[in-house]
Amino acid sequence: MPTTTAAPPGPSRDRLRDHLLAARLAGPVATTREASLRSYRLFAARDPRALLGIDPERDWRQPDLIELMAEKCGVSADPEHTFGHDVIDPDLTLAALDAFADRLREIARRAAPVLLGTGHPHRLLGFYAELAAALSAAGCDVLTPAQGRSVDILTRFGLRTHRLEYVRGVGLVRPAGPERTGCEPGAHTHSPLPVRLALDAAADAGGPLPELVIGDHGWVCGAGQLGFEAMGPADTDDPALFVGQAEGRVSVVVPLDDAVRSAYYRPLIRYVLNRASLSQ
Repeated sequence: MPTTTAAPPGPSRDRLRDHLLAARLAGPVATTREASLRSYRLFAARDPRALLGIDPERDWRQPDLIELMAEKCGVSADPEHTFGHDVIDPDLTLAALDAFADRLREIARRAAPVLLGTGHPHRLLGFYAELAAALSAAGCDVLTPAQGRSVDILTRFGLRTHRLEYVRGVGLVRPAGPERTGCEPGAHTHSPLPVRLALDAAADAGGPLPELVIGDHGWVCGAGQLGFEAMGPADTDDPALFVGQAEGRVSVVVPLDDAVRSAYYRPLIRYVLNRASLSQ
């Protein structure tokens, strides 16, 4: 197995907890209670916009989802609490980061193939790119299937054609058409279609297939629904990942605000890579 170099020491657990609160990655977050409750209602109604590719086995009602999210995220369990900022328990975030890092360590130890992708490239691309680099250095095959292929995604403006691309080993989608200078690194999407396209392409090519998919939104839910191990972060208005975890199709979900400044995720990267004994 290729030798890995220990990452520079990451922040201590106490310092990382302080950072989570200061950066509003946990504690009171920007996501509102109203937005979260709306997502729970949509999920209970099995609206594809909230399912993110998960086909729930049980009938999840809104009270069930509030109870689940209170347990896994730390949001208020009071169904009468209907406005204000949502809250994430930083200790739940830290525990999930530990589980996330432990799973990375095992994957790296076996140099297993991985697939990474994000629907939040403007915020989380750097987070995943650091993971991709560390896993590649450990001997993992960081897969990039279906590079440049088209995928039609339903947006709030209607059906739009996008291209699946990989930036620093991380899958994302961009609107089809000529490149525009000064645009975002990719499109924000909750769709599971990009990961389905990637996994189909990998299978059609005869493999390898990923032993682990790392990402968010539809990348995690879409992969988990197809039977691939998947893990990643999720905000309080993303109940699909936590339902997937509760039903055994998502292995680790890290509760945190997924839309803060990109730089605020760097201490999390250092902590995870240090715990996983991976190089940066």
